[in-house]
Amino acid sequence: MSKSNPAKNKTETSAISRLIRVWCIHLLLVCALAISSQKVAAQQGSTVQPRFGIPSARKPVQTAAPAKTKSRVSEILVDESIPSDSALKKMLAPYSAKVRALEVVMGKLAQEVKKDPVGGGNLGNFVADGIRVQSSAKLGKPVLLTVINSGGLRKNTIAAGDLRAADIFELLPFENALIEVDLTGEQLLKLLNVIVSAGDALSGARIKYRMNVDNRPELVGARLLDGQGREIEIDPKLSYSIVTIDYLLKLGGGRYSILQEGKNVRPLGLTIRDALMDYVKGETAARRPIKAAVDDRFVLIGSDVRKP
Repeated sequence: MSKSNPAKNKTETSAISRLIRVWCIHLLLVCALAISSQKVAAQQGSTVQPRFGIPSARKPVQTAAPAKTKSRVSEILVDESIPSDSALKKMLAPYSAKVRALEVVMGKLAQEVKKDPVGGGNLGNFVADGIRVQSSAKLGKPVLLTVINSGGLRKNTIAAGDLRAADIFELLPFENALIEVDLTGEQLLKLLNVIVSAGDALSGARIKYRMNVDNRPELVGARLLDGQGREIEIDPKLSYSIVTIDYLLKLGGGRYSILQEGKNVRPLGLTIRDALMDYVKGETAARRPIKAAVDDRFVLIGSDVRKP
């Protein structure tokens, strides 16, 4: 159990007392100024009324104009010549360390990553692929499919070059936990249809879609991809394990309600942000730049059916 510091507590109490005293003095001054202003306003331009409410013929009584107050303005240069406040530095020290940690360069992006309405663009690919790699490492087995919502990606672009921890925190500010859930092939196809229509991101499948008469993407066909990129047909009767975030499962209703029909929900003990940061660290340790190209995981089929 940590012991309290009497000197620190005394300093904090003294500072709080000073703030309270200053606040009270300001409040009294404001009240006094308000009362004084009301008296002056009542005196200026007011007419002295005689008894019984009969108007007086005398001119209004005017008060003398207030005397001018002299003022002086001076500038104080705030630079290194002013001694630092040791108490303030001590208070900010833990936060300063955290801010410096966010500026650490974690890796290199081979190209700009950008969000797009279809599949989250290569930004969505970057996140979904990273989660799939780290989920496989965490579970000790290949993960067939990872699914994330593009709305959870809170940064639209990240420039090529240095990738900092701050970029990933801005991209994924929420503490969404990764989960594994079992779906039947029929449920999985429904989920993939949701992903297409919502413009969300995935890793581990190839989607064929078309634009309908309402200019909305709709699923035409879908297959899973193995580690070598070979297509695997989805059997409606088989069971498939996928990885997604707990947020989509907890939504309950809406487009992702199909996840509620899944079985054997298992937490990975890993957040989406930590998984992506671990992925970047791993690629950097292997001296590989982060590649997130727009590939053929979403393929537009046929001509535009909106034509008359």
